[in-house]
Amino acid sequence: MSDWVSVAKIGEIAPGGHRVVEVDGAYIAVFNIGGEHYAIEDVCTHDGGELAGGTVVGDEIECMRHGARFCIRSGAVTAPPAYEPVAKFPVRVENGVIQVRDNRWD
Repeated sequence: MSDWVSVAKIGEIAPGGHRVVEVDGAYIAVFNIGGEHYAIEDVCTHDGGELAGGTVVGDEIECMRHGARFCIRSGAVTAPPAYEPVAKFPVRVENGVIQVRDNRWD
């Protein structure tokens, strides 16, 4: 089980923005969608490319390499060429700080 990792203070990630942090060797992208924070693994399941640099429209991110799209809220695939969802991670706010952790091994 990983510990909670601080990402940013509330207000430091603007709506529509993101920040990437490393947690136990995994890169996790934390997004602000409409004032709520969501975290997904920063890896396209189609070919392993980074997702965080892609275009965000609403609550979806498009991989800049081949155009696969994923729901930032759930990690679900919304357009091919990817067919496997991206990992989603828990996010919390403690004392005004956004935190995330990798719960895949709990």
